[in-house]
Amino acid sequence: MSEAAGERDLHLRHGSIHAPAFLPDGTVGVVRAVDAADLTHLGIQGVVMSTFHLMQNPGAGTIAALGGLHAMTGWGGPIITDSGGFQAYSVVRQQPKRGSVTDEGIRYRPAGRKRKFLLTPEKAIQLQVDFGADIAICLDEPTHVDDSMDIQRSAVARTVAWARRCRTAFDQQLQHIKLGSETAPKLFAVVQGGGSKELRRHCAEQLLDIGFDGFGYGGWPLDRSGKLLTDMLAFTRELIPQQFPMHALGVGHPENIEIGVQLGYQIFDSALPTRDARRGRLYSFTHDSQLEGEWFKFIYIEDERHRKDTRPVCEHCDCATQRYSRGYLHHLFHLGDHAYFRLATLHNLCFMRRLEERLANRLSPFGIG
Repeated sequence: MSEAAGERDLHLRHGSIHAPAFLPDGTVGVVRAVDAADLTHLGIQGVVMSTFHLMQNPGAGTIAALGGLHAMTGWGGPIITDSGGFQAYSVVRQQPKRGSVTDEGIRYRPAGRKRKFLLTPEKAIQLQVDFGADIAICLDEPTHVDDSMDIQRSAVARTVAWARRCRTAFDQQLQHIKLGSETAPKLFAVVQGGGSKELRRHCAEQLLDIGFDGFGYGGWPLDRSGKLLTDMLAFTRELIPQQFPMHALGVGHPENIEIGVQLGYQIFDSALPTRDARRGRLYSFTHDSQLEGEWFKFIYIEDERHRKDTRPVCEHCDCATQRYSRGYLHHLFHLGDHAYFRLATLHNLCFMRRLEERLANRLSPFGIG
């Protein structure tokens, strides 16, 4: 982020991200139901993709043959590539027979394949740089806040060790391909530690000593009841100097983003808004003013009460979906027509873009690194 007073821009080789920014997940190289032109028209600032999934499908060789992620997808804006640690670890955690996590890396066997793959810190960095990412993220070992202290300590130690290896591999690769500061991607590390302030502090201090361009909040950000871990998110943000941008990984509920911005986070990503759209949960502002009172609500478009409703989903939206009634969207949803998936996704993404603007209007000027 720019250090100039009043600026909140993270300058990248494929454009700038102006905080606060919500970036939709295009996990396997696509934000489902929409294309790059739709995202550009909406003013989406960037997309998050998964190294873990992309290396399997369509595969690193195919991505290279198609010219990298930007050329392959037709998206000209910034791309953040998650290392894949969360996805790989969640697969291993839920199905131990499919893999294991060791100091070497994450070994796993994709569904339907006999051979296991090994995702090391070095491999994660190589793939992300080769993909053409604007921001690469270090391989880390995520945990749940309810995991035991032994698991949390082990994950922090491994996360720091892997971050050090990622830093070395990243610097070596940039030197090898001769990318200058203007065209080189940024490298973010992830602060783990579960619900332990002691471990969060230790992890943050170690990562700051290694040196990175930005940091992410690591681990599942919600408790068992689905509530945001506000205290731990706030504490972790306080550990990182303000000149470094922070990414609240996996945070995408509108109310949680509002809280995250108040805590000092600049970047957010999640598949939630687009997945909600496809499943019939649409977002709507309750009034046209700033974020006051109960400022948004969910509209469950499959409900029978919307069958003959002539109103648009949200009177305070200007996306393409505005021209269609709730009744028509209800009809398309029950048909299972592809038009519904596109229109609903466009609307929820437009809502998130307007949310960014309203949150930005709240912020007093500040410089973030």
